[in-house]
Amino acid sequence: MKLGINLLCLTDFVEDAHLPHVSRLRQLGYDGVEIPVLKGDVRHYERLGKSLDAIGMARSSTSIIPSPEANPVSGDVEVRENGIRHLNWALDCAIALAAESMGGPFHAPIGHFTGYGPTEDELNRGADAHRALAERAATNGITLSLEHLNRFETYFLNTMEQARSYVDRVDHPAFKIMYDTFHANIEEKDPRSSIGVIGGDIGVFHVSENDRGIPGRGHIDFKAMFSALKATGYDGWLTVEAFGAGLPAIAAATRVWRPLFPDFETLFSESANFIRHTWGAA
Repeated sequence: MKLGINLLCLTDFVEDAHLPHVSRLRQLGYDGVEIPVLKGDVRHYERLGKSLDAIGMARSSTSIIPSPEANPVSGDVEVRENGIRHLNWALDCAIALAAESMGGPFHAPIGHFTGYGPTEDELNRGADAHRALAERAATNGITLSLEHLNRFETYFLNTMEQARSYVDRVDHPAFKIMYDTFHANIEEKDPRSSIGVIGGDIGVFHVSENDRGIPGRGHIDFKAMFSALKATGYDGWLTVEAFGAGLPAIAAATRVWRPLFPDFETLFSESANFIRHTWGAA
């Protein structure tokens, strides 16, 4: 497996000032970082990629749909075109970053609801957009890893049964799913078994505790989860995703209003040790 961490624990925009943290992660044995691509331009991510090369860190990216006005599943042609432009911008940044995967919930706007589940038309529009994006990604050596979210954050993709169906609908080898243990803990009756439902179509595996704090300090049975993951043949990214209350924009988006780790050093080192030990024992 490859050990990674989502840098949204630090910031929503990675700059030179954050590189000492990345160097420390490398010292602790992390293989790569997940870079939030929420704003900025392609040139910024190209420069950042070169800086990560110098440190010796691989990377993936994570992106979202920022607003209902840029929604790739919308029935409004102009809104849908805005959404597709946004997806292409996010992929352009991932290419410039030399990311291995473009992940995140880049299907529908977070926190936007219609009062219903996804319609067939929405699913088909999303699949068309993601298939075209996957084709572009594949030509640049990138895998798409679409993230499911819990029902309180999106109506579009919540469970692995839905994810399985959606992967089949998109039907492209570069289109995968980002499995997240926090969201699965809410939505799946049996999170361990749900891993087998999506099987070999996991692109990135988010290791996220039930409270979104340090993995191993909550009630998720990561040994069982890793055992099920190994049974699928997965040997890719195990990426820590934890959030704190120190960044107002991220705290507002994740509804984290209290500190969930005492400091970055504890988060980085304890998470790395826990994942390595638990993966080895699974």
